[in-house]
Amino acid sequence: MQILNSATFTAQKNPHMSLIVVGSMAFDQIETPFGKSDRIVGGAATYIALSASNFISPVNQISIVGGDFPQEELDDLSARGVNLEGVQIMKDQKSFFWAGRYHMDMNSRDTLDTQLNVLADFVPVVPESYQGSDFLMLGNLAPSIQHSVIRQLRKKPMLTVLDTMNFWMESSMSDLEKVLKDIDVLLINDSEARQLSAQYSLVRAAKEIMKMGPKYLVIKKGEHGALLFHGDAVFVAPALPLEEVFDPTGAGDTFAGGFVGHLARTKDISFENMKSAVIVGSAMASFSVEKFGTTRMKEIVREDIESRIRQFVDLVNFDITLI
Repeated sequence: MQILNSATFTAQKNPHMSLIVVGSMAFDQIETPFGKSDRIVGGAATYIALSASNFISPVNQISIVGGDFPQEELDDLSARGVNLEGVQIMKDQKSFFWAGRYHMDMNSRDTLDTQLNVLADFVPVVPESYQGSDFLMLGNLAPSIQHSVIRQLRKKPMLTVLDTMNFWMESSMSDLEKVLKDIDVLLINDSEARQLSAQYSLVRAAKEIMKMGPKYLVIKKGEHGALLFHGDAVFVAPALPLEEVFDPTGAGDTFAGGFVGHLARTKDISFENMKSAVIVGSAMASFSVEKFGTTRMKEIVREDIESRIRQFVDLVNFDITLI
């Protein structure tokens, strides 16, 4: 039984589609059992754009940074086909900052410091040149901010994907419920799915969450892969067994970038192609964790991506004879 065909994957860009990415561009300071970083560039939108730019151009970025955000980082994103017209630069203020310490299992972490800075008063503005974009990726932000971007778009995108987290479920549930009605795909992890649905079984959780609005649900399980739900259909994607995981901070956002990047490149939002998108997202996330911050994402080239995707395909590609 052939599960997936590696020929369906390629890292080539489609320059005829466009993607809007909304999220934070920030500084992180990270401690893991394997090391400690200085202040490094991070943020959901940064990781999403770096990942998606391997598949789609332009990536139309909407974010906010302070005057302390390095110009060379902005230049690097521009060189990769990321349109920064929608990035507000507040010269006299500081960028968002997060510091965290990961436990030995690398799945749980403690927040040591959060400084909202420019993000505290962020009011996203969709530039005229972004109108008509085919895909919308809403990175983890306050649901009211995510919803404001949806409301600014004159034409409904072909697909709207949203990422959120437990903090917003606890602090802004009514706003989250409103934005969930206007999206197509929700990306969350297993603990967030259980919290949002009040169900322990992930199958039951998925059914409850899809009643809230999303037609598709991706539940990320870290080192245990990811689940894709649509109606009664379920697809299980593996995680690549990695010898070393240095920094999982950007893994979820890198997954999101690969996922939506593949869908935008292929312009195919069927459930079958979404299975492929989950594999592509998983492959991109597996690069992200190999070094601190965005370092690894800036090193990889198309051949690396195609080789890694083939490794994933080999994990789920087998023949069986039923007796």
